[in-house]
Amino acid sequence: MAVATKDAVLGNAVDLAREVAIGIAENPADVGEHLGHVVEGERLVSHRFACLARGYRGWEWTVTVARVPRGRTPTVCEAELLPGDDAILAATWVPWSERLRPGDIGPGDVLPFRADDPRLEPGWTPTGDDELDSVAIDELALARARVLSPQGRDEAAERWYRGSHGPTTAGSLAASAACASCGFLVTLQGSLGTVFGVCANEWSPDDGKVVSLDHGCGAHSETEAEAPPSDWPAPDPLIDEMRVEVVAHAAPVPAADEVVVVEAAAGEAVVVEAGADETVVVVPAAADEAHADGAVADEAGADEGVGGEAAADEVVVEPAVAAELVEEALLEEPVARDDAPAGTPAAETRTDPEQ
Repeated sequence: MAVATKDAVLGNAVDLAREVAIGIAENPADVGEHLGHVVEGERLVSHRFACLARGYRGWEWTVTVARVPRGRTPTVCEAELLPGDDAILAATWVPWSERLRPGDIGPGDVLPFRADDPRLEPGWTPTGDDELDSVAIDELALARARVLSPQGRDEAAERWYRGSHGPTTAGSLAASAACASCGFLVTLQGSLGTVFGVCANEWSPDDGKVVSLDHGCGAHSETEAEAPPSDWPAPDPLIDEMRVEVVAHAAPVPAADEVVVVEAAAGEAVVVEAGADETVVVVPAAADEAHADGAVADEAGADEGVGGEAAADEVVVEPAVAAELVEEALLEEPVARDDAPAGTPAAETRTDPEQ
C-alpha cells in the first residue's frame, strides 16, 4: 500500500485552487487568505482558504487537486465549503417525531400513529366467552385496541414521582402532612393507585393533577394553623329600616304561688276572679271588721301556710272559698243592721255574707 507523501506539484497549485474557490463563491471577496493544504492521499492534496462570507465564521473554502502518476499538471477533483475547527454549526438534525417535547402539542395538532409504540400493548379482543369477556372488559377495563404496557406504566410512574408533584419539591418538603392523609385526595385504581392520587382541592397548587401519596402542600385538609386576625376594620352592621318584625306578646301568667291582695272598703262587696293556683288576700278597711267576720278568719287561719303568714288586719281566703263568698254577696239583698245608728245612710250599711 502506497504511503501519502508531500507532493510539490500539487502543493504549489495554490493559484489554481483559488480560482476555483472564487468561481463557486457568490462574491469573490468572500474568499480569504490561503490557510495551507492537507495531504489527503497519494497524489491528492486539499487547499484551504478562509471564508469571509457573513454568517460563516470559521468555515473554509476547500479545493482538492490531484495528478496522474508521473504527471506534472494538477487537476481539480472537487471544491466545497466545509466547516473548520471553530466553525458555527447548526444543531444535529433530529427527526420530527423525536424532536417533540411535552407541551409542544397545541390545539389542532395531531401526532402521527405509531404502531410499534413500546408504551402500549394490545388490549382485549372479545372471544365470545362471556366469563372471560366480562372479566377483561368490565373489571380490567381492557375494551380498547391498545392499553398501557408495563413499560409505559413504569415510565409514567417514574416521570410523575420525579416531577413537580412528587415528594422532592420545595412545597412538599415544607408541608406538615402528606397527601395520603388529606381528605381532598382522590385515589387511583390499579397498581398506580398504590403510589399516586389526584388532588381535588381548589386552593392547592396541585388541584386536578396527579400527586404522589408522599407529596404535600399548605392546603392540607387537616392543618392545625388558625386563621390570623385581620387588620382590616370590621364593617358597620347593616340595619334594615324598611322591615318591621311583628313579635307576639303573650299575657303574663301568674305564678303557681302568686298572692293576690285586694283592699276592700267598708261596706263594699269584693268580686275576685281567682285562678286555681292563686291565693286571695282580702284587706278590710278596719281591723274590727275583720274580727266581725270571725268565721271567715278562722277558716283562713287554718290554711295560713298556703299564702304565708298573714298580718293581724288581713284575711286570707282560698280561691274556692273566695268564689263562694263573692257569689253569695251578689245574690243577697242588702239588709239594714239593727244596731246601726239612726240616720246612717244606706250606702254605709254593710251586709255580712255569713248572716
